[in-house]
Formats: sequence, C-alpha cells, structure tokens
Amino acid sequence: MATFAINYFLQTKLPDVGTTIFSVMSKLAQENNAVNLGQGFPDFDCDPALIDAVNTAMRSGHNQYPPMPGVAILREAIAKKIADLYGHQYGPATEITVTAGATQAILTAVLAVVQAGDEVIVIEPAYDSYVPAIRLAGGIPIFVAMELTSEGYSIPWGKVQESITNKTRLIMLNSPHNPTGFTLQPADIRALSQIVENTNIIIISDEVYEHMVFDQQVHESLSRYPELAHRSFIISSFGKTYHVTGWKVGYVTAPEFLMTEFRKVHQFNVFTVNTPMQIGIANYMVSNQTHIELADFYQQKRDLFRAGLKNSGFRLLPARGTYFQCVNYSAISSLSELEFSHWLTKEIGVAAIPMSAFYHDSLESNIIRFCFAKRDETLKLALEKLKSL
Repeated sequence: MATFAINYFLQTKLPDVGTTIFSVMSKLAQENNAVNLGQGFPDFDCDPALIDAVNTAMRSGHNQYPPMPGVAILREAIAKKIADLYGHQYGPATEITVTAGATQAILTAVLAVVQAGDEVIVIEPAYDSYVPAIRLAGGIPIFVAMELTSEGYSIPWGKVQESITNKTRLIMLNSPHNPTGFTLQPADIRALSQIVENTNIIIISDEVYEHMVFDQQVHESLSRYPELAHRSFIISSFGKTYHVTGWKVGYVTAPEFLMTEFRKVHQFNVFTVNTPMQIGIANYMVSNQTHIELADFYQQKRDLFRAGLKNSGFRLLPARGTYFQCVNYSAISSLSELEFSHWLTKEIGVAAIPMSAFYHDSLESNIIRFCFAKRDETLKLALEKLKSL
C-alpha cells in the first residue's frame, strides 16, 4: 500500500493554550491517590427528585430536538426565578436562551459582539475560558489585575477606567468570583455604572455562583440594575446550582437586541441543548426551591474547612462567595505556586490549583485555591492531611 507524506503549515489560533491546569491537577491527584480539592466539582449526588424528573421526561417522549433557544417551560421558569430574586422582567421568548453550560454561553456571547480589533477588559485572576474566547473572536484582551489586601481581593475601578479606549467593546465580569471568592458590593455597582455610562460598552456578567453568597449578603446581580441589565449578557449554570456539572446546562439572559445576535451564533454553535434535561430541570424548578438554601449549605462546608485550617501554616483569605477557598502558603514553603501544588499533591495527598494559572503572565503571589464542594468526610480527610503544615 502506498503511503503519502503531507507537509503543510497550520497556524494555530490559540498558540498559548495547552491542557488546562484543572485537567493536569486532577490527573496528578488520581495518579497519587490524593484528595482532589483542585477542580471545581462536587463529589456528592444531586437531589434524586431531579434525576426522577429527567427520567420522567425521557419516558414521556421528550427525546427529539427542542426549540433552538430552549424549551418554553424552562425559559419561563428562569424568567420567574430572576423576577422573584432580582426584580427584573426578562421576556422568555426573546431574552432568555438555554445553553450547553456556561462556558458555551461565554464563548457564544463573545463571538456575537466582538469584532476583530475590539478590546475586551479582562479582570484577573480570571476563569481560563475568557481569553481564548476573546482571541477566537479576533478581540484583544486588556488585562486589569485585582488588588489584594488584608481585606481580600477587590477590583481597582480606577485602573479599569484608565484601560477604556475608543476600541473597548466589552468588559468581562465575574461575581461571585472564581477563583478569589470576591463578591460585588453596592460600591462596585456604582463604579461600574459610572464607567459605562454614555458608552456603547457591553458587559458579560458571569454569575454561575449566584446562589453561593455567604454571611447574609445578597448577590448583586447586574439584572437588579436596569442601567446595567440593558447592556449585559448575564450567565448562570444549572450544573453549579443543582450539583450536576456533568450535565452542562446553563442559560444566558440579555435584552432582545443582544439576544438576537447571541442566537445567531448559538444556532450554528450547538444549535440547542438536550431536551429531557431541560424538561426535567423546568419541572423540578416549579416544585423545588433548593437554590434558596444553597448559600447555607455551602457556608457550612466553607466554615468546616476554614476551621480545620485555622491552626495550620496557611493564611486564609476571605471567602465571601463560590465554593472556593484561597490560602497563602508563604509561611510553609518558598516554592512557586505550581511547584507547591505538585508537592502538596504528591507528598501530602491533597490537590489544589495555583492562583498563577488564572493570570495571563502566571503572576506569582504564593496563593493556591481549594474547592470545598465536597462531602464533609472528604473535607475532613483533606484537613487531616493538611493539619501538619
């Protein structure tokens, strides 16, 4: 049989992208039989009633293509939830789209509005899908680093303002914030509103941890504020809310003029999202308000984990939201964040994520991130291993 050598040059669109740190650390944890507090997913099951609702949908014949923007009853349930919690009325027919997870929603929103040469403000540390999405759209990421004090991380709005140019198309925002646990406060909303006032700047607000805000705080969703909601894509995740990250079902809300452009990309990206899970989630939402109790559920886990590390060499940073706890390890080791994360996994038996992985230039600050979305016995096992440090 003849063989042929084909020589060609392929110019990659993402030259700086390799295997994500989450996959790397999860693989390392598995190889070393370590407790995986790195990648952000629960190790416990969802409510069996949600499984039953999806099974019922399947057995009832809901197994063919749904409408492109999502099944009507789910979009209506989403609209009601947002109206009840945040007071904003989104039109289910024209302003809500169900997505194949939040990451797809982020990519689709960026592709819908960013043109080649547009600048996009990225506040670091940042979730790792933001910058690749911007580059795929031909946009230029403009980085603004969060400030870190004894009070935790904060957004330096003055530096954000200084980064705005006539090429700024978009600001990427995330609250509750992965990886820092920062949550937007009313002062942040005022600063953001002043920056975008009288501009054509669009906002993507990644709010997938919206129901994980602790210590009796309220989630400052941009949908609470009409002056911001009218220029924003707001993204959330059923995977995060209902402990089913593997289902990859989320949603995006936006005013109709933005959603029209979003759906143009969405229909040629994934087209739509699997039917029985949409039906199941919609029916579950009608009869269950578990998202209301989620903050208390995760605050108990946060408090358990923080108490267990209290007398260790780790310095705990504030954790006001999400299911992540960041710690400073400078009193324990002088290793780089990546080296320390590898050492912690191999020698101590607990996997974490280096904070430097969330910066475009791998900024070092001697901080790692743990995920406490785990069973209490998992957290106690990890704490037993960490208590000697």
